[in-house]
Amino acid sequence: MPTGTRYAIAPCSLGWLLVAATSRGICAIDLGDTPEALNERVRLLDPLAEPSDDRAITAWLAALVGMIEQPTQPGQLPLDISGSPFQRRVWTALQAIPVGTTRTYASIAAEIGQPTAARAVATACAANRLAIVIPCHRVVRSSGEVSGYRWGSERKRALLQREAAAVA
Repeated sequence: MPTGTRYAIAPCSLGWLLVAATSRGICAIDLGDTPEALNERVRLLDPLAEPSDDRAITAWLAALVGMIEQPTQPGQLPLDISGSPFQRRVWTALQAIPVGTTRTYASIAAEIGQPTAARAVATACAANRLAIVIPCHRVVRSSGEVSGYRWGSERKRALLQREAAAVA
């Protein structure tokens, strides 16, 4: 995370939500059990990160809470994405998964032209710092089973159930 990061934290139905941004856009979206835990995690990424009540960050935070609560609500947010070219291809593929549907790690690997890279896709999902807007929660095992999620398997299940209900 670049230095000069500003962030804000708010409650949501999944616990607490953090949005961190640089001058280029949102660089991290984190979910946690307490504001203190989120403060600690953002400081690990950028020790100089500062809390902010900046209008843009506040608006982005509200938009993200809306996207969590109403999964069909569109979200066009400015993102400051940093990752390897492979990670960026995976994350672009994830953003194309429609609300209420899932894909497997293998299907994402095939979609980006690397059909033997399912494990690398899982690693790219784990490296995603932008919860919700890069919806790695929509990727499941080939068996359909919910697997690990950076923000907790229970949150992943809750997001998938909420999205399925919203499009039903």
